[in-house]
Amino acid sequence: MITIKNVTLRRSAKVLLEGATVTLNPGEKVGLVGRNGAGKSSLFALLNGNLQEDSGEFYIPTQWRMGQVAQDMPETEQSATEFVIEGDTVLNDARTEVKAAEATEDGERLGNAYMALYDAGEHDAQSRAQALILGLGFKTTELDNPVNSFSGGWRMRLQLARALMCPSDLLLLDEPTNHLDLDALVWLEAWLKRYEGTMVVISHDREFLDAVTNVTLHIDAGKLVRYGGNYSKFEDMRAEQMELQQNAFAKQQDKIAHLQKFIARFKAKASKAKQAQSRVKALDRMEKIAPLLADADFSFEFKEPANLPNPMLSMQGVSVGYPAPDDAPAGTPPTVIVQNVSRSVLAGQRIGILGANGQGKSTLVKTIARDLKAIGGDMTEGKGLDIGYFAQQELDVLHPADNPLQHMIDLCKKLTADGKLAGQATREQDLRSFLGQFNFGGDMVKQAVGSMSGGEKARLVLCMLVWQRPNLLLMDEPTNHLDLATREALSMALNEFEGTVMLVSHDRALLRAVCDEFWMVSRGGVEPFDGDLDDYQRYLLEEGKRLRAEAVAAANAAALKPAVAAPVAEVAAPIVQAAASAVKAAAPIASRDQRKEDAQLRKEINEKKRPLKKEMDGVEKSMATLEAEKTALHDKLATPLPPADIAEAGKRLKAVEDELAALEVRWLELTEAMDAIEAAMA
Repeated sequence: MITIKNVTLRRSAKVLLEGATVTLNPGEKVGLVGRNGAGKSSLFALLNGNLQEDSGEFYIPTQWRMGQVAQDMPETEQSATEFVIEGDTVLNDARTEVKAAEATEDGERLGNAYMALYDAGEHDAQSRAQALILGLGFKTTELDNPVNSFSGGWRMRLQLARALMCPSDLLLLDEPTNHLDLDALVWLEAWLKRYEGTMVVISHDREFLDAVTNVTLHIDAGKLVRYGGNYSKFEDMRAEQMELQQNAFAKQQDKIAHLQKFIARFKAKASKAKQAQSRVKALDRMEKIAPLLADADFSFEFKEPANLPNPMLSMQGVSVGYPAPDDAPAGTPPTVIVQNVSRSVLAGQRIGILGANGQGKSTLVKTIARDLKAIGGDMTEGKGLDIGYFAQQELDVLHPADNPLQHMIDLCKKLTADGKLAGQATREQDLRSFLGQFNFGGDMVKQAVGSMSGGEKARLVLCMLVWQRPNLLLMDEPTNHLDLATREALSMALNEFEGTVMLVSHDRALLRAVCDEFWMVSRGGVEPFDGDLDDYQRYLLEEGKRLRAEAVAAANAAALKPAVAAPVAEVAAPIVQAAASAVKAAAPIASRDQRKEDAQLRKEINEKKRPLKKEMDGVEKSMATLEAEKTALHDKLATPLPPADIAEAGKRLKAVEDELAALEVRWLELTEAMDAIEAAMA
């Protein structure tokens, strides 16, 4: 149990929590919410020990193990799999102890070390790590790639996988969905629902919070307020509480006014002085109810487009992808990601673009946005098409040394040069006023963008996008750095926008609120998706299982190929050759003779398969014996044993597992050899 009692927490001179009190019970899944700057990250720092309370009492069980996502960008040549495995601190400690015990030749210590290594999950560490990596959207071919070969967002996914790999009693997650696509987010939700420890998560994704939390902790005015329920229930209870508070405040103000009126009227009258004094004391004793100070709402709107071509865009047989690199040999073909796209985009449509990770959603959007040229087919734009594009990496194109005002001035110059400024006011004061609508007021218009938070940068990009007055909005993951209030404002603005919207997002609340139709990018094509987002989530989970099963099968086949090539060739080649010769020699003859020849061929092939089948029976029998011994060893290690017996059992268990692995390889060799013989009959 975590207890926070009358805690005061400061960062420099700023008081973030004052007299905060709350209790978190084991196994609870807690969503931590509050406006930006309220102290959510500071509370995390208190929980993980990086910040000490200034006063009050804070307790967390000393034996609890903690898992959290490291915020630094990993720099290592380790493979992705090994990097994630190292997140298992218990396994790391057990490995270290085994090495130390082997060096001492102490039988008792060695036995205990082997037992601890087994308990830590050494036998399935790689498969556990790779399941996490694949679940978060990586490809099987990337499992052994160096961490440094991935981009920043993908490296942060590896940090998340590393945190999930760590056995923990308390899991702290700060915006875990920021770098995830919808398919990885759905997988993460399923994983967190199975997590048995206590979890505290900060997130601006309301549907994610609804799915994985059962308690909401709200930081408000330096206090911690606990609500039983997920984010939606918190909103309902919070609204009721605010209404009650406002009503109570209004009633108290009426009472105070009545008391003050009595005091003012009778304080100088001798016969009423005692009653007046009594009411003065009543006022002093009264516990004042604070007025409701709601957070300032943020809202904006897209300007009405100057024109609305219809159709806005027509694609016929379009293929999208990436051209061959400049240093590629002459004649190297481009890489096609999605092909044969024949779709039209009409005025006023609200299209959500769905698809599993890596299927080509962003590539399609980049091509429509003119950032990439179509590889093939015809793309016809409507007259006057004006595209506003919010890219996933849009924040990276901001200039860190420049301020918001300079960004707006540069944008005005560019639009003027392109002839796209339709009589908009461009004086500095006009630009300052426009920036103020996006909460860039006062000195913030002169603040370097590099010193701003991700949310502030995202608001600046939105501000610049609105200023351009587009008629087609292409938005690729626009909510990655936006808080809940700004996401709500974006949702309302998109709903009121009179142009066309094409949206890629992992924020399901935004997709539900904005889109009335969906396109599915899958298996190299684009088709309408007739279901809703719940149907799509089920599809993603099923598709993820299918892809992971295919990936595992392909990886196993690739791993076995060098080992089985020689045995299969030796055993199967002469059989296949004989069968092929027999087939080639066969001439069109009477059906009776054909049946006789077929029977003779089957007899010959069965004769050739007989030794393989006999060996396979022996392999299967040996595997069954070893499996029984493995189970017995597991049971033995689960009971109290002398140290020497533990060491002996641990070594024997490893030997049995190695023998089983070798027999499995041989079983696959024999299976492939017999399949090759069967194929020769076709």
